[in-house]
Amino acid sequence: MRKLLKRVLPDHASVRNNRWLRPLGSTLLHPSLWHLNRHSAAGAVAVGLFCGLIPGPFQMMGAALGCVVFRVNLPLALVTTLYTNPFTIVPLYLLAFTLGDWLIGGGSHFVPPPEITGMPITQWMSAMSAWVVGLGRPLLLGLLVLANSLAVTGYFLVRGAWRVHLMHAWRTRQKKRRAKNNKGATGS
Repeated sequence: MRKLLKRVLPDHASVRNNRWLRPLGSTLLHPSLWHLNRHSAAGAVAVGLFCGLIPGPFQMMGAALGCVVFRVNLPLALVTTLYTNPFTIVPLYLLAFTLGDWLIGGGSHFVPPPEITGMPITQWMSAMSAWVVGLGRPLLLGLLVLANSLAVTGYFLVRGAWRVHLMHAWRTRQKKRRAKNNKGATGS
């Protein structure tokens, strides 16, 4: 698993050599932000899942800040925030609104999102912001509950998957050792 993630995520040197990130070098180049183990991967997925529900373009900034605070893998957290996109954000916000409305006690009415086809990005952002603000308390509560639920679930799923992978690798090594020992014992 570590080999796959190291292959697809940017490395320490590429961040150090990036001219835009150079001023933040001492913070962003902390070794724990680039180390990949069971704890840092699970924490990064949790941070990414939580920050993925932050409205607007602040998801990756929130994830980067979360990684600095919790000292978990930065690239993995940034990639994890991408589960929200123009195709998934409305269903996720609808789920969050429904959850928040249920927790508050019901009675709120969901307003469909504005039609954004053909809008310039500035008008699109303004229309989406007004829509989100109009949904109010149920959406805010639902987003917090959903983000925390996704983060906790993601954390434990990654920890569990990593453990299963390690147990499988350990058993495979044991079988190979036994086969090698049995072959050596019968060959003498």
